Amino acid sequence: MTRVHCAQLAPRVADLPHNRELSATAVRGAAARGADVIVLPELVTSGYRLNSTAEARSVAIDPDDPLLTEWGRAAPHSVVVGGFCERGPDGHLYNSAAVLDHGELIAVYRKTHLWDEEKLLFTPGDTPPPVLKTSHGRIGVLICYDLEFPELTRKLALHGADLLAVPTNWPLLPRPAGERAPEVVIAMAAARVNHLAIACCDRTGTERGTHWTEGTAIIDQQGRVSAETDTTDTACTDLDLHASRDKRLTPHADLFADRRPELY
Repeated sequence: MTRVHCAQLAPRVADLPHNRELSATAVRGAAARGADVIVLPELVTSGYRLNSTAEARSVAIDPDDPLLTEWGRAAPHSVVVGGFCERGPDGHLYNSAAVLDHGELIAVYRKTHLWDEEKLLFTPGDTPPPVLKTSHGRIGVLICYDLEFPELTRKLALHGADLLAVPTNWPLLPRPAGERAPEVVIAMAAARVNHLAIACCDRTGTERGTHWTEGTAIIDQQGRVSAETDTTDTACTDLDLHASRDKRLTPHADLFADRRPELY
């Protein structure tokens, strides 16, 4: 079994020192609870509601920044996936996710589908999201709005992902009482149709008038929510990630073998 932990945090917008300590403390705490895979929110280093390119640049970091190194030191035996505001070598800003395994940075994924006003600050990534062979299974990475494109979730499943780690910032939208957030429903459907575990780590708090859904959810391969946040704003559960590799629903129904791409 693999212990998957999501830390739903409230970073302060444009406050890099605070967010450094906040995120490192969360990673350290998750590691102390035996987490094998730790997921942090989108843009946890910078906050989300950045009001200008200049402000975003003031808190953008390079992938070799000590902040990310600190995540690795805080959980030296875990995989850590967390969002950060990246200053690219080309001078562009990216909404990115760092992946560390056993303390080492192994990948940076740049969000390919930018949501709304993100397009005013960031450049979309032009490299497909990765599936990474890690010490705790094959992990695919998406960021927030990416999850709403079934082409991506299916692609990562076809490429052998055992788990999708998804840093998110979901703005709170009206919904009928008792219903889950639509983003969680999308994640549940993606998990179900791909027989693939998904860990979505949302954020909490209010930032420059934006209220957040606080919809963190860890979803198993059957599409069921296995864990949501507790009173400490963490969600943690043990999953059999190898079960994601078996796409059979019954002895005669296989989600991948039954595909007919020549008709699609």
